[in-house]
Amino acid sequence: MDIPLSQKVEKLAPSGIREFFDLVLGMKDIISLGVGEPDFVSPWHIREKAIESLKEGATSYTSNKGLLELRQEISRFLVDRHHLEYDPQEQILITVGVSEGLDLAFRAILNPGDKVLIHEPCYVSYAPVVDLAGGIPVMLQTTVENGFKLTATQISKACVPGVKALMINYPCNPTGASYSRQELLAIAQAVKKHNLLVVSDEVYDELTYDFDHTPLASLKGMKDQVIYLNGFSKGYAMTGFRIGWACGHPKIIGAMTKIHQYTMLCAPITGQMAAQEALRNGVKSVQEMKREYNRRRRFIVEALNSLGLTCHMPEGAFYVFPSIKKTGLSSMDFAKKLLHQEKVALVPGTAFGESCEGYVRISYASSYDNLKEAIVRIKRFLKK
Repeated sequence: MDIPLSQKVEKLAPSGIREFFDLVLGMKDIISLGVGEPDFVSPWHIREKAIESLKEGATSYTSNKGLLELRQEISRFLVDRHHLEYDPQEQILITVGVSEGLDLAFRAILNPGDKVLIHEPCYVSYAPVVDLAGGIPVMLQTTVENGFKLTATQISKACVPGVKALMINYPCNPTGASYSRQELLAIAQAVKKHNLLVVSDEVYDELTYDFDHTPLASLKGMKDQVIYLNGFSKGYAMTGFRIGWACGHPKIIGAMTKIHQYTMLCAPITGQMAAQEALRNGVKSVQEMKREYNRRRRFIVEALNSLGLTCHMPEGAFYVFPSIKKTGLSSMDFAKKLLHQEKVALVPGTAFGESCEGYVRISYASSYDNLKEAIVRIKRFLKK
């Protein structure tokens, strides 16, 4: 029988990350530096709160917007940390991870044919989610010479008729690039000049190493133009809890909530209660994990450069994006050969955009010992 599928979905390419890691399944003794997930277990006090919530019988639905107590906690956190005020009743929505927040944001703001500017390299889901929402992704290439960062000039030049929004992620997956306050002020000027909406994915904000993270929405005059997305997966090592949040103009959050109530209904109550505990008492745990990531960051960058694989120093997240051009191999060939010959798994750069040929993504969310052994194996591979 001929099964008639959506033409849009049929044309959609599979995730470059998952496509590559299908090759890893079943292989033994692999050092995996590919999946973007903390190697830490969620801190005990957070897990304990989740367990307590189940013992207390908290197994029901919550409000579509999420537990009011969690939204209030997020509101207080943002005021204390960034002097950024959102009404927990009308301007904050709890989502099933930042991934759902992205989907909701674009479906809420895009009409068919609206264009969205997206920096490249970028996380694999940005362009497909825009496409599925009826928009047109417009990729803006960044380079290692500029630290893989967008510039205000680049944004302005790309603002042709039909461009409605900018998608920005910082610290960035896969490059670790982030933006200082001054750099963001320049971007904000371009956004205001061209009256763009901004979807800002800042889920790695707690893992910013060289300067303080500044939410784009916290800059003067920007709050109403920014859909601010964040969550607990990366900084708090809570990927499996699937709790994110979206903050923005009441009209936009209201539109996102409409879609959310018909699709997800609400995020899991257990995860929401654990997230409350993370915000209340998680600072020490986050700082401890951040210190260890920073140690690994410095080690892996120095080690890769010593092998001749040019690697810039990332400012955040837990990825490096070294060039493998000197090997003469394509990104996919390099990744496949390294996997089969030395059993080290990383992600070909082309998973993050067409302009990323000649690069690979390495996650240092793996133990220090694993990273040291991986460098030994990569060195041996390069000698061959």
